[in-house]
Amino acid sequence: MDFAKVLRMVASFFEEQRVLYAVAGAFGLHAYGLTRATLDLDFVVDAEVQPKLVTFLESLGYKTLYLSSGYSNHSHADPVMGRLDFIYIAGETSRLLFDSAQRRLLLEGVSIPVPKPEHLAAMKIQAMKNDPSRTFQEMSDIQFLLALPGVDREEIKRYFEKQGMVDRYDEIQRQLGNAEPGL
Repeated sequence: MDFAKVLRMVASFFEEQRVLYAVAGAFGLHAYGLTRATLDLDFVVDAEVQPKLVTFLESLGYKTLYLSSGYSNHSHADPVMGRLDFIYIAGETSRLLFDSAQRRLLLEGVSIPVPKPEHLAAMKIQAMKNDPSRTFQEMSDIQFLLALPGVDREEIKRYFEKQGMVDRYDEIQRQLGNAEPGL
């Protein structure tokens, strides 16, 4: 996949539509210093753009693999265009995420917004909850995010609690050597 080409193309669409967006997944992590292999691009975007976005992607030859109010996945027959995944958010969640996102990712002259580490962790916790087979990779990514200087560990803990997965948070804390008293 030509990540730079596709990133420019999708970012241009969002900018033209004046829609809030950010990269997530591997590129979101990369903006904070964790580089790992990936085969797709992940975006978080304001839900209002979904119909226009799907139409735009299909006009470029992307096939919609899955579509719901919260997620969509798109794949192109041309390997250069690759696979795109979108997380759609609205309301207070959208406001909180996009108000704190920063243009941290620079790829071939294109500056792309990235959610703060706590919000990347929240998306990874949700992904783990939705698909337990992703637990190993997501836990590793969350551990990296929790170790970043200045990260709000209590905020991330609340996201684990909200999903009924505080035991996973405690597991990471023990691995980091920061277990809370009584654990």
